[in-house]
Parts: sequence; C-alpha cells; structure tokens
Amino acid sequence: MTEEKASENKQMTEAGKVTELKDEVVTTTHEIIIQGQPLHYTATTGIMVMKDEEGKARSKIFFIAYTKAGSDTNSRPLTISFNGGPGSSSVWLHLGVLGPKRVLSGDVGRVEPPPYRLTDNEYTLLQASDLVFVDPVSTGYSRPAPGEEARQFHGLEKDIESVGDFIRLYVTRYKRWNSPKFLIGESYGTTRAAGLAGYLQDRHGMYLNGLMLVSVILNFQTARFDPGNDLPFILFLPTYAATAYYHNKATLGNGKQDLKSFLTEVERFATHEYTLALIEGNQLAEPERRQIIQQLLAYTGLSAEYLQQTNLRIYIHRFVKELLRENRRTIGRLDTRFKGLDRDAAGESFEHDPSYSAIQGAYTATLNDYVRSNLAFESDIAYEILTGLYEKWDYSKHQNHYVNVAETLRSAMSKNPFLQVLVANGYYDLATPYFATEYTMNHLELDPTLRNNITLTYYEAGHMMYVHEPSLAQLSQDLLAFVEKSIRVNRPAE
Repeated sequence: MTEEKASENKQMTEAGKVTELKDEVVTTTHEIIIQGQPLHYTATTGIMVMKDEEGKARSKIFFIAYTKAGSDTNSRPLTISFNGGPGSSSVWLHLGVLGPKRVLSGDVGRVEPPPYRLTDNEYTLLQASDLVFVDPVSTGYSRPAPGEEARQFHGLEKDIESVGDFIRLYVTRYKRWNSPKFLIGESYGTTRAAGLAGYLQDRHGMYLNGLMLVSVILNFQTARFDPGNDLPFILFLPTYAATAYYHNKATLGNGKQDLKSFLTEVERFATHEYTLALIEGNQLAEPERRQIIQQLLAYTGLSAEYLQQTNLRIYIHRFVKELLRENRRTIGRLDTRFKGLDRDAAGESFEHDPSYSAIQGAYTATLNDYVRSNLAFESDIAYEILTGLYEKWDYSKHQNHYVNVAETLRSAMSKNPFLQVLVANGYYDLATPYFATEYTMNHLELDPTLRNNITLTYYEAGHMMYVHEPSLAQLSQDLLAFVEKSIRVNRPAE
C-alpha cells in the first residue's frame, strides 16, 4: 500500500495569524476480482481545499476517487457521483452500486443485522469508467473553511456552484479535461446534476457526454402536495397502485395482470378520468364521484369512506400510514415494499421511514470503517451520512414558483446535442415516483432530434433500487451500456 499526502494553501484567522490550511490526500492501491478476473485500481481519498481567485480558502471538500490501473486517462471515461437530500453524502451510490465495494444490507424480509460487511462489487461501474464521489459542504467530511459560514453553500444555486467548481478543479489537477465525462446523481442529486450540466457548460466550458439520473426530481411541482396543485395526486397514483399491488391490496380487473400491464391501466385512468374529476372540483357530479371512488378503491386498496374524506386526493404521508393500518403496519416512502412498526396505529403519518431505517445502519457503519481501514484516511469529525439540511435549504430565488431545473437540462441538451441522459426509475419509489418523472421528461419541449438522447429504465424496487439484487444487476448493466453507448454516439465520424 502506498501513501501520498499533498499540502498547500494558507488561511488568515480572525486573530490575524497565518495558519496553514492543507489538502489532505491519501493514495492507496487495491484489487478486486470480477468474474474471475482481477481489476487493479488506485483509490485517492481526502480533502481538497477550495479557494477563490484571491487565494482565500472557502471550503474543504471530501472526495473518494477510483482510477483503473494501467489505463489511459485521456481516453478513459470519468464519472462524478453524488447523492441528494439536500444534505446527503455520496455513500448510497458509492457503496450501493457504483464503487468497487458494496455493502451487504439485505432486502425486504432478509435485512442484515449488525455487524455489517462489505464485499467486492461485481457490478461496479469502475469496469467502464473511473469514478469520483463528492460530498457537498456539510455532508461527509466536507466543511466550510475556518471563518466561512456553512449557509453560503446551502441553496440550489450555491450548491451547484460549489460542486461545479470542485469538478473543474479536480478535472484540471488530475488532467481529465480530455476524458469523456459523466455525472450521476440520485434524488436531489438529479436536481444538482441537471443544474451542473448547465453550469459546467456556461461557466467553465465543460461539455459532458452523459447524465445518469437515478430516482429523479427536476420539476418540484410534480411532488409538492400544496392546496390548489393537483398534479402530484395524479402523478403519484400509479406508485400508490404498484404498492397496493405488491401488498395484495389492489383489485385486479382480470385477477391475473402482471405489474406492468396493471400500471398501464392505472396510468391511463390517472391522466384521463381522474385528472378530469380533479379539475372539475366541487362541480363533479355525484354519480361520477362515486365511479372515481370505486376505481381508486380498486387501484389503491383504500376504503371508499377514506377516499371520500380525502376529496379524492391521497396525500403521500397519509398513504404510507393508511394502507396497512388494519395490520398495525406502515410502509416505506423510499421503498414501499418495506413495512414498519409504530407505537400509535391511529396516527396520521408514520414515525419513521422503515425503508430508510432498514439500510441506514449498514451504510453508516461500513463507510466509517472502510474509509479509515481500507482507504487509510483518518478524521475524528463525524462523517455526516444524511443531515436535515433539506429543511432549511435556500430556494429564495424561486419564491412564488416551483423549482424546475428541467429547463436547465433542456437548454444544456440544446447547446450540446451530444449529451445523453439515462433516467432510472423504481416502481415502488414514493419519494420520486416514476410517473412524475415521465411527466417531466415529456414536458421538456425538446426538439424532436434530441428526444432519443433520453433513455428511461425501470426496476421493481424503490428509490435505492440497488438494495434489491435483481434490480442492482439490471441497473449495473444499464449503466455500463449507457457509458459505452454515449461514447460511441459522441465519437465523430471518421
């Protein structure tokens, strides 16, 4: 194992004394076995100090990078990865699907108990691309520089600038400007990725080959259950139905429908009869109201009385409590296949998300051990896995209208017509439902010549679909194929 440490930069303290603010970077070498063949790689782990043009340190960004040994970095793809929250570290995509190691967290009905284990990841994207995992400020080990306020990084535009500037510096220092470049984000990380596609192009002239968007939220109107905004009720309905189907609460028309054909039926109802009923509001005639209730009952498993009381509008945080209330069980928001226990079965919403509780401990423990034991990076501060930053995130520039970075994505694709986009959806994801994502993609108003640049994939799992091993295998295959396809598409004709 080899180690290299770099240190530079100086910072003036409030007392006027000069102190040294150092980059802290450790390099180690590793090997994993994939299908009987060794994959040798270098891991670069540590803190990069971000400075303004006057040389003043503003933040310390923690990252973990993997580079395949013996490869030509000029031609080898580079994928930069982050998760969402906002307020999440990059641990989920890192140890869930992309990195050379993955956590054995288990799945529905067979969740692993502590202590937890990592294993060689035969599905790693490192087979096709070098990887960089970035923790935005206040997540992971990333922090503002001494004397700097954290809140200056906690907002839609501020976060995009901070992560975008790190990407530029990393690409510059490690000589990756000529590498094919990809971003992959999950959840709010897809919001960040779409924003970065525009920021990197417009601010730094960095054109990307592809975006991989896992569990997508670009247009926030599709997921905000505000009075007067009926869109989420329509777009969440197919996931409610998929969940009822999974828990044997849905009434199927012929009793033999598979999930996909069932959802096709629900989607048509959602965009036709149900949409028209919600638009009519109080003008909806009673016979039509009864018909809508009967159809919702069949699709969602909720009672006619309950649906009447909700004015035909099912709120997500009520649904996760209501569906299995008679069994004194709740269901997950991130993954509705998971069931949970609450003290109070009469409450309006669940006490915790059982699908998050099932994996939180495994990812936290293995990451903390892995960084110090395997990657040789040591820090005594807390590695912030998932914080509550989303509760105070700054959207001040979007007052009186919904955040919608889908337009940023459209603009980026129009300026860079070679930009490819993969959109990964979980059928049992109530955080970013697949039908809401389809709605967003169908309303980009892309030029017809660019529409084939977007590929949508689907998995019978939830938000972190990779906890379900068949979905993990398929997602890995789809990501590997997407990287190879994007490079092939982007290569100029000879």
